[in-house]
Amino acid sequence: MKFTEAEENYIKSIYHLQITHEKVSATLLSAAVNTRAASVTDMLKKLQLKKLVNYKPYQSFTLTDKGVKTALEIIRKHRLWEFFLVSKLGFNWDEVHDIAEELEHISSKELITRLDNYLGNPSFDPHGDPIPDKNGRIKQLKQKNLIETPLKKMATVSSIRDQSNEMLELLKHYNISIGTRLRINKRFEFDGSVEIKMEKVPAAILSEQVAKNIFCTI
Repeated sequence: MKFTEAEENYIKSIYHLQITHEKVSATLLSAAVNTRAASVTDMLKKLQLKKLVNYKPYQSFTLTDKGVKTALEIIRKHRLWEFFLVSKLGFNWDEVHDIAEELEHISSKELITRLDNYLGNPSFDPHGDPIPDKNGRIKQLKQKNLIETPLKKMATVSSIRDQSNEMLELLKHYNISIGTRLRINKRFEFDGSVEIKMEKVPAAILSEQVAKNIFCTI
């Protein structure tokens, strides 16, 4: 079954909200897709008719199994395109999200299968987010943010939670990207900031807000 671009955006937004919130409301979804509550209600009714959401008026709602499967297919396409744009076309990781937002709506399954094979079936996108495989399975990493990472132990940056252009630009300034090796030298109780050290560059101070958004494996 084919869906409109708007329907796909709603499905993906509900999926992400389900991960971070116990219950998804029309108000939350309205903020996520940046539209009026009345428009959200109309869309939820359409998605319900297509058996993509479990929806009742004035109540919280969730994706059906079919809805989750559809969301994972959209996310898979988005993250594969991000990987392609960075690894094959030389885009920076803070330049690819909006382009991938457009490309994720291409419906050809054969194109995505060939793209996946061409890229070597990557498990993670340039920001460290897992790429669902063709069956919707997601590889999970045991990772901690820099606030939780033990002192003096070498760690490898594995994902970035806040992927805003401003955050990614800041990390680029510090030469921090997926795969960067670093250690936490010190934590400062005054403001929660941390001192990090990477090879061949001076130590740097990161704010608590930034450190909470950088995840590493040890």
